[in-house]
Amino acid sequence: MAEPAPLTIEAINEMFAASPFIAALSMEVTALDAEAGTVTVRMPMGAIAERGVGTNQFHGGALASLVDVAGDFAVALAVGGAVPTIDLRVDYLRPAFGPHVEARARARRVGRTVGIADVDVMGADGKLVTIGRGCYSAKVG
Repeated sequence: MAEPAPLTIEAINEMFAASPFIAALSMEVTALDAEAGTVTVRMPMGAIAERGVGTNQFHGGALASLVDVAGDFAVALAVGGAVPTIDLRVDYLRPAFGPHVEARARARRVGRTVGIADVDVMGADGKLVTIGRGCYSAKVG
């Protein structure tokens, strides 16, 4: 089996733009290191991500989605494309406020069939607001 073509920031951001859900949340890859299995994804505050009108606080569902997408693409770096989620765990540590949050995901292990990624979500002030772990199929699908 041939090695997968390396994913770039540009290629992943094109995938994000092609996904109505990810595009609606305006997620964007800002950094990646394929060798280390790490990816950084930024999500700005927007009407769809806000917990309540005028609160400037991120909704937990938007944060969970960010954890899932960032973890997915940390594993995708190893396998060459987006992969289906098997399981997702999210722990909310403190409220997250705009103007943005940033997820830093790292593939912990990618085997023949399953990949695991750990994700830290930082608020705009640099404080840790959410942590998560995703389990993904290691088969591009």
